[in-house]
Amino acid sequence: MDIGPSRRHTRPYALALLPACAFLFASCSRETPPPVPSPVKVSVLKIEPRDTPVTFEYIAQTQSPQEVDIVARVSGFLEKQLYTEGAIVKEGQVLFKMDQKPFIAQLDSAQAAWDKAKAANDTAMANLKRVKPLAELNALSQKDLDDATGNADTTAASVAQAQANVDTARLNLSYTTIASPLRGIAAAAQQKEGAFLSPQNNLLTTVSSLNPMWVNFSVSENAFTSYRDQVTKGLLVPPQGGNYVVELIQVDDSTFPQTGRITFADPSFNPQTSSFLIRVTIPNPDGALRPNQYVRVRLNGAMRPNAITIPQRAVQQGAKGHFVWVVNQAGKAELRPVRVGEWYGDSWFISEGLAAGDQVVVDGTLRLAPDAPVEVTPYVPKPGSLEAAPATRPTGATVSVHFAAGRAELDAEAIRILKELAPAMKGGTNPIDVTGFADRTGDRNANAELAKRRAIAVRDALLAEGLPADRVRLQAPREVTGSGTDRDARRVEIAAGK
Repeated sequence: MDIGPSRRHTRPYALALLPACAFLFASCSRETPPPVPSPVKVSVLKIEPRDTPVTFEYIAQTQSPQEVDIVARVSGFLEKQLYTEGAIVKEGQVLFKMDQKPFIAQLDSAQAAWDKAKAANDTAMANLKRVKPLAELNALSQKDLDDATGNADTTAASVAQAQANVDTARLNLSYTTIASPLRGIAAAAQQKEGAFLSPQNNLLTTVSSLNPMWVNFSVSENAFTSYRDQVTKGLLVPPQGGNYVVELIQVDDSTFPQTGRITFADPSFNPQTSSFLIRVTIPNPDGALRPNQYVRVRLNGAMRPNAITIPQRAVQQGAKGHFVWVVNQAGKAELRPVRVGEWYGDSWFISEGLAAGDQVVVDGTLRLAPDAPVEVTPYVPKPGSLEAAPATRPTGATVSVHFAAGRAELDAEAIRILKELAPAMKGGTNPIDVTGFADRTGDRNANAELAKRRAIAVRDALLAEGLPADRVRLQAPREVTGSGTDRDARRVEIAAGK
């Protein structure tokens, strides 16, 4: 059978293509695999939950507990102003004096009327004494006795009326000397010398007490509800009895030297602002605080048990919320959603998503991708920072613990830092120098004593942790008052000596 020319020519061509295809398939099978990515260098923080003191800060306004309007209680001409406007006045200090001449004349007139009534009463009483025995002997009629008795009673009533007029006149005269009923700051005078004072314009000035001072702030309904829920769930432990120690931060960011206490909480919410009014009472012995100043209040004393904190830069935000990068057991990067709480210094509280032992990436996150291999180095926090642990603190660094204004007692944060420092210090042989400093304000002699007491408190805490007494040395500060911010000033420095 003839297969035709086309079929005869196709077979040789197909056979000739087989070696080429085999070569191509062999080339494909020997293709180079993709390169393995090099590990990304990152620094990680190992999560160690710990009890962490927290503070709450609010905008507040000062208020005088007593604001007394000084008013004229009688009508007359204002003769003198006897105080300096805007100055501190004492209790009983005379502020104004009115023209007394009309009131002296009224007192003299009332006194004369009293003298006349008294004379008439004396005559009536003498007449009664004569009539009464004669009436008993029937020498005079009963009518004569009744008339004498009635006259004596009438004149006695006239004397009482006259006495009341004298007292009123004397009281009105005393009202012409207007004094402050309390110690405080006196406002500007509302009336000038020579003005006629009447019930329509009798306001003279206002005196506001300064010591103690009230500081009012409001907590929103949402914040109050969140606070209550966290306490109920055990996420927040308030101080015993709710006795927060309240610091006052002034407009220049300085801390007021006195601390206060919460003395009043409004039992109901303000329906217009949906907020809850809270009042702090704070000593103000020097009158430095004035009414209606805007300040910030910082409430100290609460604690977050087993809290997890990480540096703020370790937390990122995506379309689905906040997340962090962690290094898993395989040594690779893993994206972990987290739920963040409040800021604390340069850190962030994490309420959900992390647990003890997790390794959170702090630096090097920009080059990470899921399952990317990583090369881990420990994250080294700043000395004394919230995340700093003894193993990550530089050996020779100076660590500071801070104190509340005017106080020499260690708070929970200071105790935690000292407990963490003690094990590392026990392993050394160098002496430990403890240097106390005082607040930026206050009497120098008192501050010197305060700095000493603070240093002693830290030394005693280190000794209680087992450090040898011969290694802990108290040092005199170069300057009694510490440098830096107000918080930095209120510190004790702990450093390895020579």
